[in-house]
Amino acid sequence: MEAAPAKTPEIRQVVFLTILLLCRGYGFEAIRYSMPEETESGYLVANLSKDLGLRAGELANRGARIHHRGNKELLQLVAETGNLFLKEKLDREVLCGETEPCVLHFQIILENPVQFLQMDLQLTDINDHSPEFPHREMLLKIQESAQPGTVFPLKAAEDPDIGSNAVQNYTVSPNLHFHVVTHSRADGSKNPELVLDRALDREEQPELTLTLTALDGGTPPRSGTTTVRIEVVDINDNAPQFVQSLYEVQVPENSPLNALVVRVSATDLDAGIHGDVAYSLFQGGRASQPFVIDETTGEIRLRKELDFETTPYYNMEIMATDTGGLSGKCSVAIQVVDVNDNAPKLTISSLTSSIPENTPDAVVAVFSVSDPDSGDNGRMVCSIPNELPFLLKPTFEDYYTLVTEGALDRESRAEYNITISVTDLGTPRLTTQHTITVQVSDINDNAPAFTQSSYALSVRENNSPALHIGSIRATDLDSGSNAHITYSLLPPNDPQLDLHSLVSINANNGQLFALRALDYEVMQSFEFRVAATDQGSPALSSQALVRVLVLDDNDNAPFVLYPLQNASAPCTELLPRAAEPGYLVTKVVAVDRDSGQNAWLSFQLLKATEPGLFSVWAHNGEVRTTRLLSERDAPKHRLLLLVKDNGDPQRSASVTLHVLLVDGFSQPYLPLPEVVGNPTQDEDELTLYLVIALASVSSLFLLSVLLFVGVRLCRRTRAASLGVCSLPEGNFPGHLVDVSGTGTLSQSYQYEVCLTEDSGATDFKFMNPFSPNNLFQDP
Repeated sequence: MEAAPAKTPEIRQVVFLTILLLCRGYGFEAIRYSMPEETESGYLVANLSKDLGLRAGELANRGARIHHRGNKELLQLVAETGNLFLKEKLDREVLCGETEPCVLHFQIILENPVQFLQMDLQLTDINDHSPEFPHREMLLKIQESAQPGTVFPLKAAEDPDIGSNAVQNYTVSPNLHFHVVTHSRADGSKNPELVLDRALDREEQPELTLTLTALDGGTPPRSGTTTVRIEVVDINDNAPQFVQSLYEVQVPENSPLNALVVRVSATDLDAGIHGDVAYSLFQGGRASQPFVIDETTGEIRLRKELDFETTPYYNMEIMATDTGGLSGKCSVAIQVVDVNDNAPKLTISSLTSSIPENTPDAVVAVFSVSDPDSGDNGRMVCSIPNELPFLLKPTFEDYYTLVTEGALDRESRAEYNITISVTDLGTPRLTTQHTITVQVSDINDNAPAFTQSSYALSVRENNSPALHIGSIRATDLDSGSNAHITYSLLPPNDPQLDLHSLVSINANNGQLFALRALDYEVMQSFEFRVAATDQGSPALSSQALVRVLVLDDNDNAPFVLYPLQNASAPCTELLPRAAEPGYLVTKVVAVDRDSGQNAWLSFQLLKATEPGLFSVWAHNGEVRTTRLLSERDAPKHRLLLLVKDNGDPQRSASVTLHVLLVDGFSQPYLPLPEVVGNPTQDEDELTLYLVIALASVSSLFLLSVLLFVGVRLCRRTRAASLGVCSLPEGNFPGHLVDVSGTGTLSQSYQYEVCLTEDSGATDFKFMNPFSPNNLFQDP
C-alpha cells in the first residue's frame, strides 16, 4: 500500500504520452510563430498566456511544459509569466538545409486538465552566407581554332541561403576575349556560361587568367570569386625553322667513334605534338656514310673513322619535319682537320711522400716522359709552377728528377701539391699533367713563444689559498711532441722572495694559483719569471716575466698617533679661559696602514662633557673651541672622538681627550682622573674644587706676582719634578708632528706637552722620529 503513491508520476507520464499520440491523429490547428534565423538566445518569441487567452499564472497551475521533437531543447517556457524564450541561436541552414519553409514543430502539454497544443516556429532566411565556388581555380582548355560565339559552361557557386539571398548573377573580370552570361535552370538555380568574343592565338597568348564573381541578391549583397585559367590548345599552323641555315664545323681526324660533330636545332612555334620535330639526312650516298643523325635531338655523330688525306670535306643537308608534314632544311659543312692527336705520357719511377724540413737538395721524385708522335708533335717540355721551392733536373734522354730548391720550413707550409706538366710542340699543343703530394715532416726548430713578453696579474689581499689568479700561454709552431709545452717557475732574482710558498703553476695549461693569503701591508707586489719548454729533442724553451699586484682591502683600522691611548696616565690639554672661538685646543694625529681611499681618514666628535663647546674638523682632526668660555663652564672636560677610514667596510678607532680650563698657564697641572659614578656627584665635586682653587688664587695672588719672574726661569725644572705642564720655548721641530702621506697634518703646530712623574719615557716616544712600519709591528 505504501508503494502505490511512488508510481503515480510514472502512470501520469504514460497517460500523457498516450493522449499525445491520440491527439496527433486529430487535426488541431497549430499556432505558428515566425522569427529570423541567427536571433540571439534569450529572445522573447511570444507570450503563450496572452495568445491562448489564459490568465497570468494559469500555465504554471496547470503544469505547462514543452515537448520537442528530438532530444535538443530549442525553446524555454517560463510558466509563471507565460513567456516563451529562445534557448539558443538557431541556424536555418543547419536545421532545414534547402527545405522551405523552415518550420520547427513543438507541443505545449497542460496537465490539469490535460490539453495538447501544437506549436510551430518558422525561421525566415537572412543573407548570412556568401556564395562559394567548389574550387578556387577552374581550368578550361580551348583550341585556338574555336570560333567567336562558342559557349563554355562553368561550375556554379553554392550559397546555403535561399530565395533572393541565393546566387543571382555572375560577372567576369574585363578582358578582350570572353564575357559571361547567367543561365537560369528550372529549379531556380543560376549557372554561369563563358562566351568567346574574339578568336584565340596560342602563339600570341598561350594562357589567360580570368576572375569569375558570383553575386547573391541579399541586402547588402554578398559575393564569392574563383579563378578561371584558360589554356589555348595549339593547332599545326607553323612549319619548323632551323636556327642557322648553314652549319660549319671542323672535326679532328682522330676523333673517336660516336663523337659529337655538331648539333642542329629547329624550332616550331606550335605546341604539343604539333611542335615535335624529327631530324633526318636529306641527301644520301657516300657523303653521309661516316655520320649519323639523332632524329630527336639533332645531334650528328661520327660512326666511322675519318681520314684527312682521303676526304677533307663533307657537305650535307638536314631536314626537320613536324607531325603535320610541314618541314624545313639546312646545310652542314664539315672540315676534317689534321691534328696532333697523341698527348705526352708521364711515368713515375720513384716517389718520396715525406721530406724532413731544413733538408736541402732532397730528391722528391724520378719520372720519365714519352710521346708516340713524330717531329714537333713528339718533342716535349716539362715544367712545374714557379712559386714552388722545387726544381726539375733532366738526367738522360727523357728522365727527370724533382728536387727541393732549398731547405723547407714546415711551419710556413706543411704540404705541397706539385703539378708536373708535360707539353708537346705540336699544333695544337697537347699537355699531360700529373700531381704529386709531398708532406714536410717536422723537426724541433721553433722555441715556444709567449703571447706576451710580460704579464700583469692582480689579486686582492686576504685571498683564499689555491685561488686562481691568472693564466699565461705560449704557442709552438712545431707539431706533435715538438709542440707539447710544459710550464714551470724559474728561481726569482730576489733571494729573499720565497716564490714557491706564494704561487704555483699548472705545468699543462699555465694557470697560476696563489698558495696562501697575501697581505698588502707586507707586500704590495712581486715578480718572477716563468719558462715554457717543449718536448722536442733537443728541448727548446722561452721565458716571460709575470708581475703580481696585490690589491688593498680595508683590513686595518685607523691608528691614533697622538694622543697615545696606551699611556700609563692620560695626557691633559690646557685651555685658557680667555681663548677665543676657534682656538686650537689640540690636533688628533692618526694613520692607516691601508692605501687609497681605505686610508682616507675623517674625524668626528662623538661625545663631550659640554656639548657645543668643542668641535673637531673632519679632515685634519683639529679640536677647536666653538664659543667663548664662561665662568659656568666646568674646569675639566672629556671628549670622545671617532676616527673613520673611507673603506668598505668602514673601520674606525676612538680616542679620548682630557681638557683642563685654566686662567693662565701658571696654574699647576691637575691630573684628570677617569670620570666614574653619578654625573650629579661629579658636578658637585667640580664645584668644590673650583671654590678651593679660587680661594687659593686669592690668598696667593701677591706671592704669585713676586715669584712670577722666578717661575718663568725655572719652569722646565719644576715641570719635570712636579709634573706641571710647560710650554716649550720656540717652535717644535717639524719632524716631530708632521706625518707625511696620512693627510692628518699639513703644517707644524705648537703644542703644550703634559708630563707626569712616571710618563717621561712613554710620552717622549711620540716626540722621537718614528716609522709607521715599526709602530705597527710593535703596537
